[in-house]
Amino acid sequence: MAKIGYKLGIGFYKVALQAAAPFNEKAALFLKGRKNVFEDLKKAFDGNTSPVAWFHCASLGEFEQGRPIIEEFRREYPTYKVLVTFFSPSGYEVRKNYDQADVVCYLPLDTAANAKKLLDIVNPAIAFFVKYEFWHYYLAELKKRNIPTLSVSAIFRQGQAFFKPYGGFYRNILKNLTHIFVQDQTSADLLTGIGLRNVTVAGDSRFDRVKQVVDSRKDLPIAQAFKNNQKTLVIGSSWQPDIEVISKGLENIGEELKIIIAPHEIADASLTKTEEAFSGKKIIRYSKASVDTVATYDILLIDNIGMLTSLYQYGDFAYVGGAFGKGLHNILEAATYGMPVIFGSKYAKFKEARDLVALKGVFSINNVQEFHMQFEKLFENETERQKAGDICKQYVKENTGATAEILNFCKRLLK
Repeated sequence: MAKIGYKLGIGFYKVALQAAAPFNEKAALFLKGRKNVFEDLKKAFDGNTSPVAWFHCASLGEFEQGRPIIEEFRREYPTYKVLVTFFSPSGYEVRKNYDQADVVCYLPLDTAANAKKLLDIVNPAIAFFVKYEFWHYYLAELKKRNIPTLSVSAIFRQGQAFFKPYGGFYRNILKNLTHIFVQDQTSADLLTGIGLRNVTVAGDSRFDRVKQVVDSRKDLPIAQAFKNNQKTLVIGSSWQPDIEVISKGLENIGEELKIIIAPHEIADASLTKTEEAFSGKKIIRYSKASVDTVATYDILLIDNIGMLTSLYQYGDFAYVGGAFGKGLHNILEAATYGMPVIFGSKYAKFKEARDLVALKGVFSINNVQEFHMQFEKLFENETERQKAGDICKQYVKENTGATAEILNFCKRLLK
């Protein structure tokens, strides 16, 4: 029954997308991107004689987890052709020109026919599925063809269907995997509890990606001039609820504080709302700033995409947005620079956030008052600020290495 329900669910999902497409840009991209995917794959792999490594990511976040593995695999196995597939437009549309892949495309919906067709065309020598991607028909077909298939940076929770009495169908999906590399011991224990032994606690490859990003950070002269050797708060991936809390919570905090804001959305209307929230401060957008005069402003508002990871190097404190809405954005990019991080209340799904809250390197707040109290404490007490920052930096350092462990396993598989 569960298999029938799964098959029907895929069908209903397609119908729902078709109905939504005229009104929803994401749904339209989802369908348009898959329209000619098999024809595109045939052109890309026609006459190919190189072995193929297939990496599948749901969206952009999973891609960032998979990226260090993709790039290290490419270095170790330069003769392989690399295919990267995405489920979501938010991943594909951003990374469709990714230069470390030979082919980037959408993953066709998970049906028996689509799985057979894709594997007939691509014929991968190895496949990697990042974090949450467990597609029944694709994994079953890979197993049937004896193609090594790895789940990487996976994480599991007790409430998932795999661990329920009725979850036999979903447990069988996992049994198609050659090996599962999980982020933590809890996940490993859950899997061994349902009889899976092909499990390794390797950690989260996002830590390796963060190290890559920090090692390759760019100097930003305007941000450096803006900081002007003063204490600086970097606000990353902020939404309007975050801005409302921060702008009110910073009242009566020392005027020597500098603020860099890199919002999640950079549409003019969103930027204007941010400017209005800080109406009592001197604020300038990055596109209008100059090295010579930017130090005279209180707030530097970033109106472009792609600078945040480098901007964190100028911070003494960070606030990461999203946790008053759908979910917390990446805190590791800030934490690795060795500074305390503050965020909202919705962070329970993020292991690194839970860990660092417990270690007192990062701090969750529920409202304006809590933000004010926590930030004031860090701002006025250098010892507390440094202690929290050291905890964050050490945590990131201790959790790197997942990529190396996964590649070592690949070396044994691909002798």
